[in-house]
Amino acid sequence: SKPENIREKMVEGRIAKLLKEKALLEQPFIKDSSKTVEQYVNEMIATLGEKISIRRFERFNLGEGLEKKNENFAEEIAKQTAVKAEPKAEKKEEKKEEAPKEDKPKVAVSAAAVKELRAVSGAGMMDCKKALQENEGDVEKAGEWLRKKGIASADKKASRIAAEGAVGSYIHMGNSIGVLVEVNCETDFVAKGDLFKGIVADVAMQIAANPTVEVVSTADIPAEVVEKEKAIEMGKEDLQSKPENIREKMVEGRIAKLLKEKALLEQPFIKDSSKTVEQYVNEMIATLGEKISIRRFERFNLGEGLEKKNENFAEEIAKQTAVKAEPKAEKKEEKKEEAPKEDKPKVAVSAAAVKELRAVSGAGMMDCKKALQENEGDVEKAGEWLRKKGIASADKKASRIAAEGAVGSYIHMGNSIGVLVEVNCETDFVAKGDLFKGIVADVAMQIAANPTVEVVSTADIPAEVVEKEKAIEMGKEDLQSKPENIR
Repeated sequence: SKPENIREKMVEGRIAKLLKEKALLEQPFIKDSSKTVEQYVNEMIATLGEKISIRRFERFNLGEGLEKKNENFAEEIAKQTAVKAEPKAEKKEEKKEEAPKEDKPKVAVSAAAVKELRAVSGAGMMDCKKALQENEGDVEKAGEWLRKKGIASADKKASRIAAEGAVGSYIHMGNSIGVLVEVNCETDFVAKGDLFKGIVADVAMQIAANPTVEVVSTADIPAEVVEKEKAIEMGKEDLQSKPENIREKMVEGRIAKLLKEKALLEQPFIKDSSKTVEQYVNEMIATLGEKISIRRFERFNLGEGLEKKNENFAEEIAKQTAVKAEPKAEKKEEKKEEAPKEDKPKVAVSAAAVKELRAVSGAGMMDCKKALQENEGDVEKAGEWLRKKGIASADKKASRIAAEGAVGSYIHMGNSIGVLVEVNCETDFVAKGDLFKGIVADVAMQIAANPTVEVVSTADIPAEVVEKEKAIEMGKEDLQSKPENIR
């Protein structure tokens, strides 16, 4: 019933509040609530005399989204939802002429879907079942339906967190590498023991020592990634002359090696290289008498992907590539009849594209320029072209890391919450000072204290997320029906 302009203003206010709740810089500073985190950082910039920026962070809540009694919970849903299923069917027999209402019983709502919706929305069991029936079993749409009804709040965490274990961290000497890891066990008794705490510390250090590691197990690598790697290997020039059966065996071997390099459990254990991490974990399971699992981890390398002298690097590319541009043009004037070779000069390769390709491939400047020319400026295709040529290896990290600062962590009492954060500054001198280290520690603790925070700044929230939230707010029933005086 509200006028459009009033609705828009109310929605703008709600969205602004929602975005602020998600942004770290907008929060009241934990040590002085009269200022925001952004104001605190600006004060430190003035004190130190150089730029300070919070680049990224990760936060783990122990057992978030995990439940111990999945089977019992599913049975509980089935029993409670079955009670109301029959009465609904009887009522609808009396009103057969109302065709639209007969659609709902046709939607079979599984216990698993109800459980999933409860986890992401925090709404009650029957509300979740009704939402799924109204939205043909689509969990995402049902979540939005609940939010429009005001039954669920945006991105509410699961209320049923039952997993035991610990969140731990490891910060390498010099604060250049940081790791955050969650390891689960079955009982709180084991989680609080020194042996289990030692396991968590060992795993964190192991991750820091293995830069190629990206997942816990090879089973965690998506099938499409494996298939893509196979296609790249099959296309490599050194395999083209070999028989098909030999090629397939060689590719299988290479892929197996690549997957092992990415999986934590496949690595030689840092304290005893005669066994793998998986074997070490299995030994600890036998010792403690209950299941132990490494659930997830995050690793930050200080300044990874950042460079100080972007302008100079771009100029360097332009100058060096310009030298070889003219000789190529002269050669092609002599062979005008070879039309295919004239296509390459038509592809304008920018310094920015060369820089980006160097960062992801680690290949040389001229190799990157040639790869881009061969692939019409497409960085991804150029990367694959380099890998087929054997010039670049898969997912190689940028070699030009020049940012200063520190990676820090905060583990809350009881190891139930863990935070990993990277804060950058301009000079190594400032990064090594006690004041800057204190800033990093403050920021890490601040993130732990703000469970709604997801990004550093509101500017980091994708536009499509903002638009989606606006659409949900505009459709909420409380904006349609409230009396004028309440409005």
